[in-house]
Amino acid sequence: MRTKERIIEEALTLFSTKGYEGTSVKNIAEAVGIKDSSLYKHYKSKKEIFDTIVQEMSSRMERMSQTLGLPDEADMERAARIYGDLTTEGLIQLSRQIFLFYLKDEFAARFRRMLTIEQYRTKEIYGVYRKLFMEDSIAYQTALFREMTRWGVLKEADPAAMAMNFYAPVFFLLNKYDQEREAEAFLELERHVREFARIYARSEEGNDAEET
Repeated sequence: MRTKERIIEEALTLFSTKGYEGTSVKNIAEAVGIKDSSLYKHYKSKKEIFDTIVQEMSSRMERMSQTLGLPDEADMERAARIYGDLTTEGLIQLSRQIFLFYLKDEFAARFRRMLTIEQYRTKEIYGVYRKLFMEDSIAYQTALFREMTRWGVLKEADPAAMAMNFYAPVFFLLNKYDQEREAEAFLELERHVREFARIYARSEEGNDAEET
């Protein structure tokens, strides 16, 4: 691992345990095993290190979506067709894979803990936390559910309310379990997805037939 990458890794570990404000550049340099002056050759400030971590997390989220074949917000019609073709079992499996990324991926888990720790102390970090884990997710799902309703996959309902009803319990489970009791978390996640499908899916006949 190059020094620049080690700085990011060690900084994220420290930020996720001591918080951003509680971590100094000196702390990061010591964790990497270099002098402060050497660290400044790679990053101008602690803020630049933080910004790089946010950029890396955004890239990892994008790669995860691409790996799972999830379309982005630029093509909601395609997204609605892909999700609309999923059975309830398929949606459960996809939800588990996304949930597992945020729960178990070492970078993602530390990143989420860092923002959780610091959200009440640093306004800018709260803004990042709010955007990545609340606003962006709700906006995407609202647009997705609106399109799925238009295609007749979901029942007529307020798409923003549907997005809240789907995402809020998932977000709650991430915070409730945070790398612990994975099997229990998956059971709760499955119950939630099944209940969401029961309430909002236009027709469950195909899923019922498959499950029997």
